[in-house]
Amino acid sequence: MKQFQPSDAIKRLPEQFFAKLAGKVNSYVEAGYDIINLGQGNPDQPTPQHVIEALQAAAEKPAYHKYPPFRGQPFLKKAAADFYKREFGVDLDPEKEVAVLFGGKAGLVEVSQCLLNKGDVALVPDPGYPDYWSGVAMAEADMHMMPLFEQNEFLPDYEAIPEELLSKAKLMFLNYPNNPTAAQATEAFFNETVSFANEQDLCVVHDFAYGAIGFDGERPRSFLETKGAKEVGIEIYTLSKTYNMAGWRVGFAVGNPSVVESINILQDHFYVSLFSAVQEAAAEALLGSQECVDELRATYESRRNVLINGLHDIGWDVTSPSGSFFAWLKVPDRFTSEQFADFLLDNVQIVVAPGNGFGEHGEGYVRVGLLTSEDRLREAVERIKSLNLF
Repeated sequence: MKQFQPSDAIKRLPEQFFAKLAGKVNSYVEAGYDIINLGQGNPDQPTPQHVIEALQAAAEKPAYHKYPPFRGQPFLKKAAADFYKREFGVDLDPEKEVAVLFGGKAGLVEVSQCLLNKGDVALVPDPGYPDYWSGVAMAEADMHMMPLFEQNEFLPDYEAIPEELLSKAKLMFLNYPNNPTAAQATEAFFNETVSFANEQDLCVVHDFAYGAIGFDGERPRSFLETKGAKEVGIEIYTLSKTYNMAGWRVGFAVGNPSVVESINILQDHFYVSLFSAVQEAAAEALLGSQECVDELRATYESRRNVLINGLHDIGWDVTSPSGSFFAWLKVPDRFTSEQFADFLLDNVQIVVAPGNGFGEHGEGYVRVGLLTSEDRLREAVERIKSLNLF
């Protein structure tokens, strides 16, 4: 069979971290092991019933069996704007300040292609979500990694970025509640971010995937709540986590009109938007009863308490997350992140994500997902206890 060489753009792409992790896990599953998989970020609860019923009813509409509008149904864009007004007090123009996305991930990759040219610099959190890197690579741009340190509450230090890099920087990714560290952003930090972006002529892209998941009564802040935020950036929201709609692939970018327009132009060439029945169900999720969101948040908080209290009881000194559905755990001193992840998988069949997969400064940690039942989390604690590490 003739082998065709991939383009340079394909060759520039980083290895897909989660695909590699899934491959390692599958080999154990196929061998018959009882795996407790805490390594991935796939919500384990079903989509709320009223959203499913909205899809079922909408799928019957003959008009929806045709191509949807290129830039999405007006009712979904209005629903996104109404959602932002209700949840965060943010005013959005549905036509100019909302772009419908095939899930948040697509937008996070596309935005680099919209705004970066060869040789431009993107400021990227380290550790951070690896798919930020993919869009930068596709754009032939360069990355400067912004270290996130525990002593700084996993917030980047803008003063530490070299001046010569700032002159080339066009784009900055942020993500709070944070994947993988589970940190939250403060009002003061977002105010500082708006000032920094104005000074450096940067576009801020805030990944708000976990915007509904805050613990101990602390509501995560939208970047767009910050005065002047729309002037300097956008926020990307997904329904995957808030409404357990990961497989539905629906999200939206909101904020600066020029960036929203660039995303829309790019998507005009890739897609003819989402199946309209999915868009109608997404609007129902955003505008219908939010009781399901409250219940989901309570479920994750209860799971967090089970896991963190259990780990403390066996002597593992870990920090309790304040948001997202992840916990970011320091590994024992004698292990690297990858060694510890392999040790848990080989010896007690627990999957965790090694921190170095999220960047150089993720070394020394593993990421654990709160995406299985409390009983399985308790069992995971017992399995780790049996190793006598602490």
